[in-house]
Amino acid sequence: MLLLVLAGLTACYSFWPGRNTNTPDAREVKARVLTVDNSDVRSAGLSSIGFQALEIKLLEGRFKGETVSAVNNLVGQTDLETLFKKDDVIIAAVILENNAIEQVKAVDLFRQDTLFSLFCFFVVALLLYAGVIGVKALISFMFTVFILWEFLIQQILEGQSPLVTTTLTIILLSAIIIFLVAGINAKGITAFIGTISGLFVTLAVTLYFGREIGLFGMTQPYVNALIFSGYYDLDIQQIFYSAIILGASGAAMDIAMDIAASMDEVKQKKPDICPKELIKSGLTVGRHVIGTMSTTLLLAYSGGFLTLLMIFKIKAPSLMRMLNMKIVAAEIMRTLVGSIGLVMVAPITAIVGGIIIGHLFKKKDSPLSSLSEVDPRP
Repeated sequence: MLLLVLAGLTACYSFWPGRNTNTPDAREVKARVLTVDNSDVRSAGLSSIGFQALEIKLLEGRFKGETVSAVNNLVGQTDLETLFKKDDVIIAAVILENNAIEQVKAVDLFRQDTLFSLFCFFVVALLLYAGVIGVKALISFMFTVFILWEFLIQQILEGQSPLVTTTLTIILLSAIIIFLVAGINAKGITAFIGTISGLFVTLAVTLYFGREIGLFGMTQPYVNALIFSGYYDLDIQQIFYSAIILGASGAAMDIAMDIAASMDEVKQKKPDICPKELIKSGLTVGRHVIGTMSTTLLLAYSGGFLTLLMIFKIKAPSLMRMLNMKIVAAEIMRTLVGSIGLVMVAPITAIVGGIIIGHLFKKKDSPLSSLSEVDPRP
């Protein structure tokens, strides 16, 4: 029943109210670039400044097939702007007045078809390998996107406490994802408790060391744009803390599920194993998983700041200066706090698994145990 409900919610996501950004006076449509005039563009390397004049053909919408002029304003922001060329398929913002085209602005390249193909490749690979569990994983993936976009972000923008909202969101998502994939059983309960324990450890460490280090969250991407969009009252520091625990929660869930699944498999293969030995097996698995997962977090966060690391290599600042820069300190804190949470998840999950998995499985579930229960007396 839970699977059907989640499938229905994810299927209806594209029709969720408020997702359409078009207004009565503007439309965003797909278009193809026919001609390009770069006479008013000044370029230096990858950066361009000026006005790019385009002739484009609208490919959809009310004015499909019409050829119109469009402008592409360039101010040198290479992370947000694109210098278009002939035959590019782009997004065009068509501004209307009295139901007629008043102005057309080129927005960006049309990339969603390629992104959709990439997503389909991911889905096929997931389903071929994981089968039914892959279907459940896909539903949980889509439902996570739905919850993050429609609940977490919306609630924070409306003024709710970022930390409280994020904590509740992680608990909800952990329950849905774990119980959907593993089922409501000893394995699922063990993984859930381990994940939530890691969440609260991460939260406590984040609050303490965040205050000591003196980070206020202003190193996050687009934080200034967010504030100057009218959200002056947002608690940016709490949003930064929320980003840390949100980023660590996925890895914590992964480790908890790895250990719980391993302990469950051991119990299935050896039903007469005692809880103490089962805990030892869980701790052994946890040590091996932690050995690689901490490095995984380091590589993941380093990948997002590879160009910054290259600048450090070129400029060769002192180690003291590098470590004390706000943006570097923020990423070090993010990596270490996440790793501490992972280290704590492993033993907690192993202990909880020894209690739950070790005791909830009855020996009568084993064929050997059922034979031992036969009364030997004639």
